[in-house]
Amino acid sequence: MSEAGTTSWRQSHAALAFLHDIRSQGGLFSQGFRFALSGGFVALVYLATTTVLHSVLGVPFQIALAIGFAVGMAVHFTLQRLFVWRHPGQFALPAHHQAARYLPMAGVQYGVTALSTARLPGLLGVPAEMVYVPTMLVVAAINFAVFRGRVFHPGSPAEETCGE
Repeated sequence: MSEAGTTSWRQSHAALAFLHDIRSQGGLFSQGFRFALSGGFVALVYLATTTVLHSVLGVPFQIALAIGFAVGMAVHFTLQRLFVWRHPGQFALPAHHQAARYLPMAGVQYGVTALSTARLPGLLGVPAEMVYVPTMLVVAAINFAVFRGRVFHPGSPAEETCGE
């Protein structure tokens, strides 16, 4: 293997080792880091899906946007379960109960974001982006707390029979 190939392999191995280490940590900081990392990845998936469908495949934008949102939500839910909120034991809720709590949260997030970006810029006299970014930060913080405590929380020893 060439020196460049060896360096590339070592960097890839180091990145995978880092992700494994951060995935196995259970503390609030580690969960927050994984939450932010997965959110960034999901944003890229959403953007790429919507862009490729519209710009490359010619799908009308609103349809591409809806498909991109659905793909993004599926990736987000999966990452929340397998990467962000990974527990040594089992979750308190099985996947279908988590989804039943997750989907309304996603709908509320979308609704709050749409409403705030539709109404507040005109009321405050600022561009939509000036409302969008703070709204997303507040919504993300609320989602983190709700996901951590009510959706993807670990089971207690008495609840382990409810797991998957």
